[in-house]
Amino acid sequence: MKISRVGASVAAATALVLGLSACSNNQAATPNSSASASTGNLTGTLSGGGASSQESAMTSWIDGFKAVQPGLTVQYNPVGSGAGRKGFLEGQYMFAGSDSAMSTDEWTKSKSICGPDGAFQVPAYISPIAVAYNLPSVKENIKMDADTIAKVFNGSIKKWNDPAIASQNAGVTLPATNITPVHRADESGTTKNFTDYLSNAAKTAWPQKAAEAWPSGYAGESAQQTTGVVSLAKSTEGSIVYADASAVGDLGTVAVKVGDNYEKYTPEAAAKTVASAKKIGGMAPQDMGVKIDRTSTEAGTYPIVLVSYHIYCTTYKDQATADNAKAFGKYVLSAQGQKTAADAAGSAPISGDTEKEALAAIDTIKVA
Repeated sequence: MKISRVGASVAAATALVLGLSACSNNQAATPNSSASASTGNLTGTLSGGGASSQESAMTSWIDGFKAVQPGLTVQYNPVGSGAGRKGFLEGQYMFAGSDSAMSTDEWTKSKSICGPDGAFQVPAYISPIAVAYNLPSVKENIKMDADTIAKVFNGSIKKWNDPAIASQNAGVTLPATNITPVHRADESGTTKNFTDYLSNAAKTAWPQKAAEAWPSGYAGESAQQTTGVVSLAKSTEGSIVYADASAVGDLGTVAVKVGDNYEKYTPEAAAKTVASAKKIGGMAPQDMGVKIDRTSTEAGTYPIVLVSYHIYCTTYKDQATADNAKAFGKYVLSAQGQKTAADAAGSAPISGDTEKEALAAIDTIKVA
């Protein structure tokens, strides 16, 4: 994907929140003088935490990386983007995963931990967010425009056969089942991306700003992390949930209106959407955080999409941590790493110029 840059003023208003790297971490790594990803001589532990949506991809990365670097243990705690950021800042983690891009304010704060250039983020993969539902009697992909999705999640539309839904689904028998919206109870990058879509594409029905915390006052049920909300939706007939598409399993999924068409989620449609994203800017020179256009009418795009990031320090305090972070970061972005993630999570791989830029960014990691 080709990414262009927008000014820092846009970043201040629209940047999505990402965790900052606590590079003065509390976990010591075994020293490695100048080990590379290909030599297999790295040792110690590299700990990370954050987005639970990355769990499937992260498992595949850790397993694949272990074959390359058997002496280095990578640990990842899928606590959610919010909790991951907090742990990152407190020195619990050496890198973070997040479904939201780091803000300029947080980048400024990271300078005290990561040196004068602060932290930086690179895309780890691109993934659609599915709007999924539990209606065993409906075999088709239910069609909804942005306004309808917003009204379902704000509680204005209460039954599945509501005229607003039925009018977009001619020929589909919709039950008179009550709708149970399911949302995240924890702070979540997935929530931030989903509400960013609603606040941009359905401003009247969803006047709230994008946020990682679900807005209070709306009816529905909640659960912790991706696995929690999907499990709740699967056990609740009539439910509707937003979640990383890799996790929804056999739930039905909404075809979202884009222009004059209704688009099903696919990795390709997600990647096409992100291809026109603009860089946030105003942070470290190598930072790759982007702002996504949620209102595109271009055919073949899917606007409810997330770029899942890994965030590192530009400068670590010891050689071992720098070597380990650099090696793992390069593996994630390699053709092998991207393929294993795509196979495990159904994500769209990072490739082409974006892959080259991200690898070059990882290569700038240094020691104080």
